[in-house]
Amino acid sequence: MTAPQAPELRHDTGAIERLVSDLVAIDSVNPDLVPGGAGEAEIAAFAAAWLREAGLEVVVDDPPGAGDPPRPSVVGVAQGRGGGRSLLLCAHTDTVGVEGMTDPHVPRVAGGRLYGRGAYDMKGGLAACLLAGAAAAGAGLAGDVLVAAVSDEEFASAGCRSVAERFGGAADAAIVTEPTALRACVAHKGFAWASIEARGRAAHGSRPDLGADAIVHMGAVLAEISDLDRRLGDRDPHALLGRGSVHASLIAGGQELSSYPERCALEIERRTLPGETAAAIEAELEDVLGRARSREPALDASARVTLVREPFEIAPDADIVRAVRLAGAAVTGREVEVVGHTAWMDAAILSAAGVETVVFGPGGEGAHAVEEWVDLGEVEQCARTLAAVAAGWCR
Repeated sequence: MTAPQAPELRHDTGAIERLVSDLVAIDSVNPDLVPGGAGEAEIAAFAAAWLREAGLEVVVDDPPGAGDPPRPSVVGVAQGRGGGRSLLLCAHTDTVGVEGMTDPHVPRVAGGRLYGRGAYDMKGGLAACLLAGAAAAGAGLAGDVLVAAVSDEEFASAGCRSVAERFGGAADAAIVTEPTALRACVAHKGFAWASIEARGRAAHGSRPDLGADAIVHMGAVLAEISDLDRRLGDRDPHALLGRGSVHASLIAGGQELSSYPERCALEIERRTLPGETAAAIEAELEDVLGRARSREPALDASARVTLVREPFEIAPDADIVRAVRLAGAAVTGREVEVVGHTAWMDAAILSAAGVETVVFGPGGEGAHAVEEWVDLGEVEQCARTLAAVAAGWCR
């Protein structure tokens, strides 16, 4: 089996560098992460205009309840002539904050690397989607190629959730272009956040007969969380993702130095593996409290799961994975490795919507770090691979 002939990219190496630079130059810090962040409106407008100019039909999707500033996503459609399978290319437009960075939105190129906030996570991948969508427009493919530039991945993924609900039924497969160094990612971890509150009784520090120390009582919960993490480490690991885990993230309690604390609040995170469900995590949390009460009979505590993001997994021999590996090998001249990723991605949302999904994007370094860069050569190779996949998948 040979790789399909890909539509030619309409952009040379210099134009690709300019596109990534233009995207990085737009401040799109997620305002749910950083109060006052610019949000995605400007970069969505840029992507919409760019895709229209490239010949795609463009829909702007505003997630419900997004608030102010607007949090739009953009979907461009390179319509096929009919009768072929459709392909969705997906990248997020928001970034984390820029604290500690110097000129984070002034792109700098050195040694084939483009530096700036979001270059790696994931405006290089977004550029690859745009370029492949432009190559597909007017290429005479039978099926549609959809390019989704989605908002809010770094916080609640409102953008991808809305796009999956609105357009998921129109896609037979999807490629999410998170940075993988041109490897095919077929699994990633999920996570769940939970809040635990221990209740004590406020009293003057000189009256232990009247007080109940909520912070001390929470210690029994912390000990059980540590034990749970050890038990998770004893389970058989996932072949690509390793072990599941749990850790205490935030804790707060007490009123003043000379008072018994009446409340202690704990926030925890549980990183999950494929097959670990939300219901199982809730039962696990109740078990932690039950064990903690055995340690500390006076413990008065309750817990609730506040957010669940499901893990993701696709069979390594699934059609879309094989298509990406075949096209990627033809473009790069080397075998495309199959990997897992520990971080969560929008791939889980598309997969849960019934869309066969794989993750494949350019390389670089510095996700959420002070120094961030993307490999421009791999952006181009990623774009060519996506175009080649589209040529075969949508024929």
